[in-house]
Amino acid sequence: MALHRPAVFTPPPRHRQHVIARRTTMACAVAGVTVALACNVQAQAPEATVASPGLPPVHVNAGHKNANTEGTASYTTNSMNTASKLALPIRDTPQSVSVITRQRMDDQGMTNLNDVVKYTPGLILQKYGSERQRFFARGFQIDNIMYDGLPTSISTYTQDVISSADTAMYDRVEIVRGATGLMQGAGNPAAAINLVRKRPAMTPQLSLSGSLGSWDNYRAEVDASNRLNASGSLRGRGVAAYQDKGSFQDKVFKKQSVLYGMLEADLTSSTTLSVGASIQNDRNRADWGGLPTARNGNDLHLPRATFLSNDWAKWNKQNTFLFGELEQRFDNGWKLRLTANRVLANLDLLGTYLTPAGSSGFAQNHGGFRYTDDQNSLDIYATGPFQLLGRQHELVVGASDRREKFNGTGDFGSNGTLVNVHDWNSSLVPPPALNYANWHSASDAKQQGAYASARFNLSNPLKLILGTRLDRYDFSSQSVSRGISNSSGYKITQHLTRYAGLMYDLNDTYAVYASYTDIFKPQGLRDRNDKILKPIVGSNKEIGIKGQYFDGTLNASLALFQINQNNRAKRMDLTVCPNPLKPCFEASGEVESVGLDMEVSGALTANWQMQAGYTYVDARYRQDAVGSNIGALFEPATPAHLLKLSASYRLPANLERWRIGGSVSAQSDTYKVNGSGANSIHVKQGAYTLFDLMLSYQMTANAELRLNINNLFDKRYYQNLGSNSFANVYGDPRNILLTAKWSM
Repeated sequence: MALHRPAVFTPPPRHRQHVIARRTTMACAVAGVTVALACNVQAQAPEATVASPGLPPVHVNAGHKNANTEGTASYTTNSMNTASKLALPIRDTPQSVSVITRQRMDDQGMTNLNDVVKYTPGLILQKYGSERQRFFARGFQIDNIMYDGLPTSISTYTQDVISSADTAMYDRVEIVRGATGLMQGAGNPAAAINLVRKRPAMTPQLSLSGSLGSWDNYRAEVDASNRLNASGSLRGRGVAAYQDKGSFQDKVFKKQSVLYGMLEADLTSSTTLSVGASIQNDRNRADWGGLPTARNGNDLHLPRATFLSNDWAKWNKQNTFLFGELEQRFDNGWKLRLTANRVLANLDLLGTYLTPAGSSGFAQNHGGFRYTDDQNSLDIYATGPFQLLGRQHELVVGASDRREKFNGTGDFGSNGTLVNVHDWNSSLVPPPALNYANWHSASDAKQQGAYASARFNLSNPLKLILGTRLDRYDFSSQSVSRGISNSSGYKITQHLTRYAGLMYDLNDTYAVYASYTDIFKPQGLRDRNDKILKPIVGSNKEIGIKGQYFDGTLNASLALFQINQNNRAKRMDLTVCPNPLKPCFEASGEVESVGLDMEVSGALTANWQMQAGYTYVDARYRQDAVGSNIGALFEPATPAHLLKLSASYRLPANLERWRIGGSVSAQSDTYKVNGSGANSIHVKQGAYTLFDLMLSYQMTANAELRLNINNLFDKRYYQNLGSNSFANVYGDPRNILLTAKWSM
């Protein structure tokens, strides 16, 4: 089939286009299933810019290496720097990467980070309550979220207080799968998710949009940007969004408001200062847990609308971000950048979950908690070219500081109410009387690091990236529960993380690569001598091939990976612990994750955008205190096989105002084991496939009407598996969203 590289569009000239043709053939083989793209590719190199009457401006310049995706109509980007802070094309990054562009977010109605993760190749979204979510990749939980390259911790408690970010503020989301310790320091070898904010524009820019959809879903957005003085040395941008949304679950709703602003000033011709802030308020009625299964793990076939909490349930959050950036550019191509980010988050939670009662019934437990979380990130680095042995290379040298203070109070208990899961009145139980002094938890974490990475141009086809990071980590915590107090703390004075990536250009289109990354994650458990366990360490190894077509408007990759985590805590027999009532551990556990990762993203033709990815992951215990675990799956609630495909196509000729698109998401079966031995039960979710549709009509060059139909065939499935009484959460039934957008 003939594939045409996207033309470069800017309105409103109507010149004819001259093209230069070339041919390229692509072939990808994945896990025994061959996906062949034998393509007669005619790449278009336009001599003049064009636009059709009534179509919106599309500012695509394949030769321009600006990573911003807004206004490009593309499903890929020219460069990203989340992996190493080196601004490199996707093809030249020696790890598996994805980018969710502004166009993809708009086409599929992605309004928050949960939506982004749901549609990103290789990532898994689990929801164990209406407002509780976890993200996974390659068999491990993602425990850091980055904002403009600065990481924010997502730990046991903070994942409840940090909101799923509203996408109205962001230009794109960059994802690097696997270990990313060079940029983040401590963390699981899952993935780095980097949300890149929209920035002020030099020319007037305004968009207004409104949406309405199933379950009384109403949303409005306004986004404005322009220069603020005649010279354009001062620029500003403001974004506001409000959403009032019901749910397929009875009684559940969300009211969310977002305000975002950024100022950008050219202090001199070579110095730019950017400062900004955002605030996101979430007011929700949401359940704490999910739905139960039968005691043996079988599905109770409860209606998806079932709500087993109470009218007074709430899950309210407020997240405030303050951020700034100072960049100094030098005549020799070097630049110095200082960035800072502060997160002030709080949570007010009152909810319930079920526990088994009697032979087959359930009782309601309640809890009320108030959390505050204060995180600060500071990073300074210099980057630029240098000469060595007659060749030009690139270098990054920097240092970072991260601090997090968490404080939580609360109370919990059981009201003794037995719940009929098939006939429940959410107005039945009065709000509990709570003493928030009954439970208290506070922690203080500090991490300082220095890092360096260099890209050596060894020869015209061969590039070597070497990186290293030295970290210091300090953690302390105190907790009180019903009068019983506990405290812990530990320090890691220095830990070295290494990174290496080698890329070899086979030709102008294809490159093969190999990369290695160290793993580092402190753990606060103690051994039988009351000493803190060594950190979890290990390695992330990856080999692959990448292709870049049409000057970067289409990217493809195929990779094999192996991740080994060592020193994982193994619980010891209580008989060898000093206190038989207090467990102790040893650092001898190991988990290995191996698999395959492939992706194609960007423009197949001038009118056809696509992002498709397939991932196979096999993560298993290699060493564990429980003998039956050895060889068993590490996270059986995450699928081994994951396929995600999204596309949009602009119809030709007289139908060019119309675009059609959709997505397919398929995964293999999963299960969750609760209990052990003869008393263990399995909660199961069979393999399933979801289909979404999108239809867009360009009413004028400035106005678009879009219809999204999600879960087209109304597939009934669990988005998360919990226990037989807790955190089994249905995925959304079929729903529609109609969006009107006007922009200039």
